[in-house]
Amino acid sequence: MTATESEVFAPHLDASSAPAAVEVLSAEKTYPDGTQALLPVDLRIAEGEFITLLGPSGCGKSTLLKMVAGMLEPTDGRLLLWRRPVQQIEQTGRKMAFVFQAPTLMPWASVQTNVRLPLDLAGVPRKEADARVADALALVGLSKFASALPRALSGGMQMRVSIARGLVTEPDLLLMDEPFGALDEITRHKLDADLLELWRKKKLTVIFVTHSIHEAVFLSSRVVMMAARPGRVVEEFIIDEPYPRNADFMVSPQFARHAKRLQDSLMRASSLNEAEETA
Repeated sequence: MTATESEVFAPHLDASSAPAAVEVLSAEKTYPDGTQALLPVDLRIAEGEFITLLGPSGCGKSTLLKMVAGMLEPTDGRLLLWRRPVQQIEQTGRKMAFVFQAPTLMPWASVQTNVRLPLDLAGVPRKEADARVADALALVGLSKFASALPRALSGGMQMRVSIARGLVTEPDLLLMDEPFGALDEITRHKLDADLLELWRKKKLTVIFVTHSIHEAVFLSSRVVMMAARPGRVVEEFIIDEPYPRNADFMVSPQFARHAKRLQDSLMRASSLNEAEETA
C-alpha cells in the first residue's frame, strides 16, 4: 500500500537536534587475557533513531551493544543513557529491552507466560501484566497463539514472541543482536517490515546488529560500519530515504545506491583487517 504524504516520515532529519538517547564516550573493551575487543568508540544516538551496527565478524558489534545494555563493563570510557550512566536508567524514567539472536523461550511455558516473564520478575500485578501481554502480542500479530507452546510455532513466530517479551516492558530503547539472522529470506523481510512499523508506532530508539547490507539499508536511518581485530567504528552512513519503506524500495535505484556504498565500505573494513593481520 502506498503511503499518503502525511504518513511519510524521516526521523533522521531531526537527529542532530533531538535529545541524545545513547552516548558512547571513548568507551573501549579489553578482556583479562589481553584481547582488545573494542578500541575507544564515540557515538551519539538521538531519540527516535534506528541505528544499525554493520561489519565483518569479530568487529565488536555485539560487544558494543552489550556495553550499551550494561551487560559488559567498558574497560575505559563511559556510556550514558539519557545523560545518566547505563546502570541508572531507571532514574531517567526510561526503559530498555534486549532481543537476542535466538528466541531463548521457556519450552514448557505458553507464549503468554514467556512474554509475561519480565513483568513477573518485576513483581507487576497479574491483572496489569496480563493486559500488557495482550497488548504486546497484538502488536506482533500473535494474539491467537497466547496459549500455544513454543514448539508449535515456526522460527519466525518464536522471534515474534521474543520481540513481544521485549515490548511488554514498554521500552524506550530497543537493542537487537541480529535477531533475524537464522530465518529464511521471506520471513526475515516480513519481520523487518513489521519491526519498522513497531518502531514507528511505539516511537522507539533502536540499535540493531546485522551482517546483512540489504537489511541495514531497509531498516536504518543511520548505519555505523565497524572493522575487526580490534573492533572499531570506521565510517557512518545516513540512509536519507523516507519511511515507511516497502518492497518497492528494495528494488529502487536509491536502495541500490545505498547498498553499493555499504558494500564498498564493508570491503574497505575487511581489507583493513587483512592488511593488519599480514603486517
